[in-house]
Amino acid sequence: MRRRTLLAAGLSLPAIHAQAQAPGWVPDRPITLVVPFLAGGSTDIAARVLGERMGPRLGPNARLIVENRAGAGGAVGSDWARQRPADGYTLLVATASSHATNPAAMPAQIPYDPVADFTPIAVLGGGPLVVVVPAASPYRSMAELVAAIRARPGDLPWATSGVGGVGHLTGEYMKIAVGGLQAEHVPYRGGSQVMEALAKGEVAYSLEVLASSAPHMKDGLSRGLAVTSLARHPLFPEIPTLDETVAKGFEVTTWNVLLGPRGLPAPATAALSAAVNASLAEPAVRERLASAGVDPSPPTTPESTRAFLVSELEKFRGVVQRADLKLGR
Repeated sequence: MRRRTLLAAGLSLPAIHAQAQAPGWVPDRPITLVVPFLAGGSTDIAARVLGERMGPRLGPNARLIVENRAGAGGAVGSDWARQRPADGYTLLVATASSHATNPAAMPAQIPYDPVADFTPIAVLGGGPLVVVVPAASPYRSMAELVAAIRARPGDLPWATSGVGGVGHLTGEYMKIAVGGLQAEHVPYRGGSQVMEALAKGEVAYSLEVLASSAPHMKDGLSRGLAVTSLARHPLFPEIPTLDETVAKGFEVTTWNVLLGPRGLPAPATAALSAAVNASLAEPAVRERLASAGVDPSPPTTPESTRAFLVSELEKFRGVVQRADLKLGR
């Protein structure tokens, strides 16, 4: 399946600096950054790191305040943000779940169009998912895990942090990519519950965002068998990719993008985009994001951000179709 990565259609750094010097829009009151998930996750961390650095670039009185509005795989916070005035003072840190996998898997239950109802501003970053097993698992490689699932079809359940989320659809895509596997999906309410289920041996494996599973792997509570990016991740260089083990060409990453409500004025969009790109260019910001498992995006424009959203939504609709998923219908 052809995939566009976070390297899509970037904006040159000289252009970014020119925008930052003459934004055309200077906020005079706090800006709310809506995170549609609970505090502490990778999306929340990315929002807080970037919000701290974007403020000074937008003007002397600019402040960005993170507001967590969790629920329904990001749909609750996303729907709330899209109904706010399009004035630049309410922004959304959207995710692969809120704006690609859930709309693709459960379109009747998502109250917004993930592209048409928002103004794209910039891609913030992303990262792979990881196939993890309990520390006590007998499976020490993807080949062993796949062989076990084939030998016991339907007997080895797998977990994710929600139906229709990026972990769920990536897992379904993986089952197809290795030639068809039969395994029961068990959804939990959040990544912490998934990792607890793994530790207790309630499930055989899980697909979780690397940023969420990293602490558990570092503490030895679970073991990573493969990452879903084409290249190994620098946080865990010893973990191979699905591409080099059991699924040639496999690539899925989760991501965060900054959006505004539909109709955001062009000067505000340009100023916010410039502030994001300039902040992401700071080595300290990149280091803080990377340590949290979020790979900072290269420079993007509002136009390339929209193209990225369209591409990701199209890709996951293809996964839903190929897996014949009938969720919430």
